[in-house]
Amino acid sequence: MNVKRIVAKTSREAMRQLRDTLGPDAVILSNRQVEGGVEVLALPAEDIAAMAPPVVETPAPAPARPRERVVAEPDERAEPAPAVTIKRRLIERVAVPTEDSAQLAQSVISEIKAMQARLENQLADLAWRDLPGRDPAGAGVMRDMLAAGFSATLAREMLESLPRGEGEQAQAWMRNTLMTRLQVMQSETEMLDAGGVFALMGPTGAGKTTTTAKLAARFVVRHGADKLALLTTDSYRIGGHEQLRIYGKILGVGVHTVRDAADLRLALTELRNKHTVLIDTVGMSQRDQAVAEQVEMLCQAGKPIKRLLLLNATSHGDTLNEVVQAYQRRGLDGCILSKVDEAASLGPALDCAIRHQLTVHYLATGQRVPEDLHLANRQYLIHRAFKARTVASPWELDENELAFALSGMHATQHESAVTLG
Repeated sequence: MNVKRIVAKTSREAMRQLRDTLGPDAVILSNRQVEGGVEVLALPAEDIAAMAPPVVETPAPAPARPRERVVAEPDERAEPAPAVTIKRRLIERVAVPTEDSAQLAQSVISEIKAMQARLENQLADLAWRDLPGRDPAGAGVMRDMLAAGFSATLAREMLESLPRGEGEQAQAWMRNTLMTRLQVMQSETEMLDAGGVFALMGPTGAGKTTTTAKLAARFVVRHGADKLALLTTDSYRIGGHEQLRIYGKILGVGVHTVRDAADLRLALTELRNKHTVLIDTVGMSQRDQAVAEQVEMLCQAGKPIKRLLLLNATSHGDTLNEVVQAYQRRGLDGCILSKVDEAASLGPALDCAIRHQLTVHYLATGQRVPEDLHLANRQYLIHRAFKARTVASPWELDENELAFALSGMHATQHESAVTLG
């Protein structure tokens, strides 16, 4: 298969070169803006025809005669006249049942989609196989980002804007760009001094209660226990509110339990003289419909509540993506990365924060209160994400497998886009 790549200053010039090179019947595979103009990938018409499987015509069984009309058939031993043959074919088409027509149409559509999928897989495989030779620096950036746990979506986005350069320059550019795009809280002084109402949200097991206690300790050190109040909505988990009460007793801070929006409004009204109020929300699956109800309860509290999402750094990237999409319906004011000390890679969590533009406030690195809570640092996070592992990962791809993986991801995403469309 001969894929022709044409680069011209304008689309009109690219189309002219395409017609001169491959003829007017060439099939355009893709076109995009590149540095210096427009890039067009195309195939000759004969290559597309050669990729289609041969069509074998099998005689169809004689359909039932229509009930509306009975047409006299000529002698089968004699050669039918052209007019009789045309009439017979028209009758056969009319006599085909509706269900058979629908099945035939569905079969044709399935064959077309299968041919499209095979063509896209082959083209994507060719494109990614040619990447190391055409752009070795870009291939290195793609390989390192995928190995660190970043998504293929962010890696392709970085690759499109990657400037020309050697491998080391490309790696430095990639890390600096990630640090620039990663939003972190520069200083906690403004947050602690401004005060307000903060709600820690997230799925079960993300570490909300322990993180709430750590933040409470920081507020107590700066403003005193009498200026802080703790609220909990966790009335489902056995002993959930008792754990926060133990922390509150140690810190000398009162803990109040709320069950619904009315309780929350009443509690916030009674605690209006407090400098800071921290709310420990009940943990639930991101696929639970009650997540939307919890978000609405906080939005109807009658007072602005800053919502911080707990992202478990040990979770898979797709899981974190679902969590953000579920809790971001009414907006988020930032996130906290928990269980950083347990995560084999920070790539998935950082990727999620970058793509959804979430400001990372703190890093939770253990169970100790309040020692294991640290201010987020860009340089440390990116360095930790690409830190060399002491043990080889069984999920790491080698050079030969990279093209297959990327072509498969491309085909899957295209199929999902077609289905959603």
